[in-house]
This record gives sequence, C-alpha cells and structure tokens, in this order.
Amino acid sequence: MRSIYFPSDKEQRTRELLRTLCEGTPIPKEDRLDHLEVYMRPQRVSEILSLDALYRRILGVHGVVMEFGVRWGRHLSIFIGLRTRYEPHNLYRKVIGFDTFEGFTTPTDKDGKSDRVHGHAMSVSTDYKAHLEEVLTLHEQETPGAHIRRFSLEKGDAPEALTRYLADHPETIVAMAYFDMDIYQPTKECLELLMPHMTKGAVIAFDQISHPDFPGETMALKESALFGSLPLERSQHAPYPTFVTL
Repeated sequence: MRSIYFPSDKEQRTRELLRTLCEGTPIPKEDRLDHLEVYMRPQRVSEILSLDALYRRILGVHGVVMEFGVRWGRHLSIFIGLRTRYEPHNLYRKVIGFDTFEGFTTPTDKDGKSDRVHGHAMSVSTDYKAHLEEVLTLHEQETPGAHIRRFSLEKGDAPEALTRYLADHPETIVAMAYFDMDIYQPTKECLELLMPHMTKGAVIAFDQISHPDFPGETMALKESALFGSLPLERSQHAPYPTFVTL
C-alpha cells in the first residue's frame, strides 16, 4: 500500500505536467538559469524559506555547516547561496556534505516496515558526486574569496566518513548539523560523534522527525541526550525541519 505521505494522484499528475512544461520551456537557453523559479513548486519555496530561517539562527555562531544525507544536493546548494547572501566574507563557514552517493546503508528493525526503506534507497546517478562538486564549485565562484574552497563532499558511510573528517580537521567547530539520512544507525552514531564539536548556540536539525515511513531518525533523536532536555522546534513555513538549539 502506498504511503499517505506520498503525493496524491492529483498532485502527481500536476507535477508531471509541470515537468513536461519545464522540459519543453520556450525560455531561451541564455535566460533559463535566471528563471528557474518559473517552474519551482510552492513546496520548494517553502523549503527555501525554512532553511533561510534556520541559517539566520547561526549567523552569530562560529563554525561549519554539515549535512548528513546529501542525495542530489539541493540543500547544500541553498546553504551556499545563503552564506553568499548573509556572510560572503566568512571564510571559515565551510559547508560539508556526507553521503554514500549509493543510497541507504542497511536499515535496522528500528527503521520500520515502509517499502521506501531498503538498502540503496535514495541512490543517485553513477558519478553524481563529481557532477555536484562541479556545480557547487561554480556557485562558489559567485562569492568573494572564491579562490578559497569552502565546501566539501565526503563520500562513504556517514559515521566512518565523519570520523575521518574530524581526524583530518581537528580545528572543526560545528555551528549547524542537518540530518537527512532518514535511517536510525548512521543518525545515532553521527549525533554521538558530533556533540563534542558543537558550540553553544549551534543548531541540530532533522528532516524526518515524526515521519511514520522513516521512524529511525526519530528513534535516534529520542535515544540521545538532546531529547527532553531542549525544546524541539519546527519551521513555520514547512513541516520540516525540526530542530534544537544548543
């Protein structure tokens, strides 16, 4: 049975029509990048507003932004855009993404029984990491100090990749961690690894809290020291993210 949290049949038909219009756009090629918003669904606008509100919470907090569960990279792209908007000269605000780029690692019993949760779910195209690196590099060319690379993509099982990253970068302080891995084990392990590196005022955000198809993320939060000790807040613009401020 299809989850009720999937788009309805009407919504799917609407999105298919919008995709068709986008693919056949009469907008000239030289103007398309400046008019992508023409085809942006209202939900995506809400998401950008939510991430904007989240990012503004850390403007006075030192440290990097990390996302766990990059997939196609739209959040990373937005975070780089927000950095360019609000603090273009902050050379220490790195944006770091962690992903297998091969989909989910093996789920556990705590990840529920949804047919959306299985090994390699949410995988991406072959060699997509290289494509995304090229895109994000070009985004950074629009910012001051563009000769200093301020993003990285860390491929592999997130706890292992995060362990390597922190060992290679002992200077790391984390101002925001955005969890979008959906499943229990890597979320729980990365939460534990991150806490010694997060400063007061930092934000920890979750994309799938209380989502019945992806209970693992909520289970990982509820088993952490964060749950019950800090207010669990949410965006007024969209059902996600849910977040705590340290």
